Parts: sequence; C-alpha cells; structure tokens
Amino acid sequence: MIIEARDIVKSFGTLQVLKGISLSVAKGEIVSITGASGAGKTTLLEILGTLSTPDGGSLVLDGKDVLSLRGERLSAFRCLKVGFVFQAHRLLPEFTALENVMIPALIAGKGRAEAEKKAAALLETVGLGARISHKPAALSGGEQQRVAVARALVNSPAVLFADEPTGNLDSATKEEIHKLFFSLRESTGQTMVIVTHDDGLAQMCDRCLRMKDGEII
Repeated sequence: MIIEARDIVKSFGTLQVLKGISLSVAKGEIVSITGASGAGKTTLLEILGTLSTPDGGSLVLDGKDVLSLRGERLSAFRCLKVGFVFQAHRLLPEFTALENVMIPALIAGKGRAEAEKKAAALLETVGLGARISHKPAALSGGEQQRVAVARALVNSPAVLFADEPTGNLDSATKEEIHKLFFSLRESTGQTMVIVTHDDGLAQMCDRCLRMKDGEII
C-alpha cells in the first residue's frame, strides 16, 4: 500500500473534525473522497499529504512513517513524494508554464537542464507542448490547471493529491481534466487521492469514499 492511515483524529479547539479515520490506498489506485462541506474532506487530505499533523493516529506514506518527520526532513519528503493540485491553480504569474513546472524540481535539487527537460516532457504529456513559453495570463483556465497538474508531477511523486481540482472550470473543461487524470494513470501508474463535489469524477474513480461528520461512512 502507498498510503496506510489508522485512527486519524483531528480537532480545532472543541470541534472534532476527524473522528478516527482509517484508510489504505494501493499503488496506482485513484480514490475519490466526497461529502458535504464541513465533513472533514480537506482536513483529511491535508493530513494525508503531510501539510497538517493529526492529533492522534498513524500515517505511513510510501513506506515512511511521516508523523516521525519534522522540519527540513518533512519538507524534503513532501517535495519528493507528494504532489498537490488545488482548486485554484496557484501558478506564479511572472513565470512561463515551463518555469512554473520546473520550480519544484529545482527546489528538490535537480539541475536546471534536467528540470527543464522533465518539465517540457510533462507539458507535452498534458497537451501543452506548444504553450510552454506562455505565462498564466495567456492561458485558459483549463490550460492553467493542466500546468498545475504537470507541476505536481515533476518530481514523480508517490501520490498526487487533488482538492476540488475542477471546481473552478466549466463543464467541457472539467471533462478534459477528468480524462487527463486517468490518462496519466494509464501512462505512469500514478496514485491519486481526489477530494471532489463532482459526482461524475467521483464515480470514475476506482473507489469513492464518502465522509460525513468526520467519519468515512
């Protein structure tokens, strides 16, 4: 298993947001997490992706007990092993598509030539080979999100986590991004965990986990 989470609990003040979540995700699996707003989906995703720390429980990601990591060791692990795609693409406006995708690879210590080669190949894979020199303002919303997907994959992460990745897109563009996720799985075997309100995307996934009031139901 790429992800093994057991009895994950999390509270904010007196509000218990996660109430003993346990789940496993296999290599190459695409799992969706659904539920009403406030169910705890994003909190769970942030913990699984090492952006947040639970109050209790255990979490093994790609064979590593990530809750034992702190500071620079945790940051280095996250950079190499975890990719994120958010509802807002969060691209840096002053950089081209190619440069945006390169940034995580450069942070991970890869040389510029290696990072540029990998970024260009990924942009080709997501259908933007002809747009690599364009800055975000010159790209459509769907194109910007494709750049964000390529950026998330540049360090070949163990898991790609996506939080409402098509929430800001029109119906036709949503379908394109949905198909992109599954074509990437076919070509790379990428493991993905996707939080979504989109029933169409949720039902396309290998498994759909529904959350309610901090629990998987």
